[in-house]
Amino acid sequence: MSSLSLAVRDSSTMLRRNLLHARRYPSLTLNLLLTPVVLLLLFVYIFGDVMSAGIGGGGADRSDYIAYLVPGLLLMTIGGTTIGTAVSVSMDMTEGIIARFRTMAIHRPSVLIGHVVGSVLQCVMTVILVGAVAVAIGFRSTDATVLEWLAAFGLLVLFALALTWIAVGMGLISPNPEAASNNAMPLIFLPFISSAFVPVDAMPGWFQPIAEYQPFTPAIETLRGLLLGTEIGHNGWLAIGWSLALTALGYFWSKASFSRDPK
Repeated sequence: MSSLSLAVRDSSTMLRRNLLHARRYPSLTLNLLLTPVVLLLLFVYIFGDVMSAGIGGGGADRSDYIAYLVPGLLLMTIGGTTIGTAVSVSMDMTEGIIARFRTMAIHRPSVLIGHVVGSVLQCVMTVILVGAVAVAIGFRSTDATVLEWLAAFGLLVLFALALTWIAVGMGLISPNPEAASNNAMPLIFLPFISSAFVPVDAMPGWFQPIAEYQPFTPAIETLRGLLLGTEIGHNGWLAIGWSLALTALGYFWSKASFSRDPK
């Protein structure tokens, strides 16, 4: 078999392995799914009227805040889901299965590829479920064209790929799964200091650069513009640039960490 055929075969095998693990241990995926759903319900039904009045400067309208909130929650869902990837990679590294794989005649990068592809698929499915809950409680995207929906889906997949490679790198350098979970916490924390819940302009002046110059804010504004027809401006290019940069960083970091001989 050619090297390409071996790579595809071994990567497919590792992908099936990781999907089977996700099916056998659904509690981790379920917990990561519940977090954005609970936040969505909390901010809509508890804080929705107050937040919409504060953002709009007029009367309370919960439906307006649902439209504003959902794009940020979808990207936050991706960040939360990739924590499971870091934990899964760390478990493989600490439980000895990777040492066994190193002795076998398999395409070595296929181990990481299986984790990455499996995680991206889980991210997409989780985002769809959270989006379905959002639609059920009133979210609507009536102005988005088919092309804009496709662009929004592509942005979500690209962002999921970027964060997944970063999560894989975090899992590889972590001494145990608990440390991997803690190391990946910024992937959930960063959306809270972005434009996911309130506009950047509504934040204190000293805090605005922190919220603006991070990967989640341009991605959220781009997704919000695609789904709701708001202004995207330069955020689209920034979102793509951040995604590509994080993908490259995570890939080379993970490759170097995985290729390093165990001590």
